[in-house]
Amino acid sequence: MYSREELKQLKKEFWEGFGTYCSEIPSLKRRKSKFMLYNTKMKGVELKFDATREGAFVILEINLHDAKARFEKYMQFAEYKSIMEKQFPAGLSWDPTYIRECGTEVCRIYTKKMGIDLHRRIQWMEFYQFMSSEMLKLEKAFKTVKEAIE
Repeated sequence: MYSREELKQLKKEFWEGFGTYCSEIPSLKRRKSKFMLYNTKMKGVELKFDATREGAFVILEINLHDAKARFEKYMQFAEYKSIMEKQFPAGLSWDPTYIRECGTEVCRIYTKKMGIDLHRRIQWMEFYQFMSSEMLKLEKAFKTVKEAIE
């Protein structure tokens, strides 16, 4: 097991390594910003990465404070499910009531790769490859439906 400080350092090294990995990808080199993430220009909608002991996750999260507005925005995305999932042969996971570790409820649309562990440095390349390729696909799917949802 890692101490709190060791775990903090491990995560720091992981994310720094991910940044380095992404800076070497030709399709990302020419982009001003590597990924869209919080800059979706849609209130309450963010794109995120998560890396855990269970696996890697690439997420579109709807985190509006008003539960009704949040669910309505989620349903707008759900209307375009077939369009959003074109890039994802195994589909996306759709969770209208995801509870974050802090207890906040959000809606999530995501893809995941299970069976890899953040604590195993030897698996980091699997995380990096999955997260970068899947985020590019999720960004593309988001951009495809964004105009229709706004």
